[in-house]
Amino acid sequence: MSDSPGSRNGGRILVDALRVHGVDRLFCVPGESYLEVLDALCDTPQIAVVVAKHEGAAANMAEADGKLTGRPGICFVTRGPGASHASIGVHTAYHDSTPMILFIGQVQRDVRGREAFQEVEFRQMFAPLAKWVAEIESADRIPECVLRAFQVATSGRPGPVVLSLPEDVLAEQSAACDTRPYQAAQAAPHDRDLAAVRDELQNASKPLLIVGGSSWSDAGCAALARFAEANALPVLASFRRQDLIDNRHPCYAGHLSLGLPPFLQQRVKTADLIIALGSRLGDVTTMTYSVLKPPRIAARLVHVHPDANELNRVFQADLPIVAAPSTAAVRLAEIPPVESPRWRDWTSDARREYEKFIAIPEKGPRQGVDMAVVIRHLAAQLPPNAIVANGAGNFTVWVHRFSPTRRRTRSSHRPAARWATDFRPPSRRHSATPID
Repeated sequence: MSDSPGSRNGGRILVDALRVHGVDRLFCVPGESYLEVLDALCDTPQIAVVVAKHEGAAANMAEADGKLTGRPGICFVTRGPGASHASIGVHTAYHDSTPMILFIGQVQRDVRGREAFQEVEFRQMFAPLAKWVAEIESADRIPECVLRAFQVATSGRPGPVVLSLPEDVLAEQSAACDTRPYQAAQAAPHDRDLAAVRDELQNASKPLLIVGGSSWSDAGCAALARFAEANALPVLASFRRQDLIDNRHPCYAGHLSLGLPPFLQQRVKTADLIIALGSRLGDVTTMTYSVLKPPRIAARLVHVHPDANELNRVFQADLPIVAAPSTAAVRLAEIPPVESPRWRDWTSDARREYEKFIAIPEKGPRQGVDMAVVIRHLAAQLPPNAIVANGAGNFTVWVHRFSPTRRRTRSSHRPAARWATDFRPPSRRHSATPID
């Protein structure tokens, strides 16, 4: 993009800003409140537009896109009901630490505060659901606000950002210059932190490594496995993070999820050192804070997390470390391993318990479909890159227990051509073919 592009309307400036920051796909339900953006997208074939039938679906797809790629998933919706429907995806992104940006069309500035049709104060509505919420009040500030949105969404603990776009701001002409591309800022552990972690390991007899968090890289996951193996550490995955390490790895000992089995509860309770790498140690992972009771747990706690505000918020750590999980894992894999660790039997027992737990139970007097057999059969027959989707609550237990997760390769590559819909409306009153 040119540093001095001349006068453009706000919609054009916004779409150009998306291009500057590497966006090649977005999800939306078209609406009259951001027509200038839609017009600009028509002239920007580099950005594939996925049109959904419902704003909840668009937001959920954007959240999944951000989760799979590590780059912010982009979603556009209109005000009022559209924003309300999309809030579900924003809430998911916040809890799952997924980078995402939701753009919402808003009423024009001269009617704000008068309860105009479908007007909502989005800064209040989304305040507890997002890392940052703002309304862009001038076309001149669009590049600035979009840059900040990308920075906030990807830096520290990743999460969602919401930007409100008044209609007249998008129509307003401006000579604002484009910014440079964003650069996600992540902290790395200090050498003294790594030395302290090794000292904690040296003094432990029953350590546990609990892994979680988001935006892990392939290099980070590989380093995690090396660190665990070099130190013979049993690895437990926090809720919905069991793909951070191949479940066939001899150090993998189970998933801290719904329906936590008694043997895992006991193992967490009897550990004398817990290294929480990336995990918040939330309510599901800790069985509603019963196997680990805040604010002080019985074991020594090393807590590594990208957000300094998360450290010592619920659990008081003996060694709090501000660092992105992948970066921390790479550095941890570089420290000299503990020689002849005294906990090898502890780790071997943990692995045997896990293997016994995921084995198909002997057929009892039950009649009907045996879900354990069904899930294990699917796990054996599906290709390694298969994606299995399951419902919430009790539906998750079958898949999480009887379908061990193999490491999948994360990638920032986004095959835009596969996702693009035919978005070339004949007039300014846009029509589009929704995705089925």
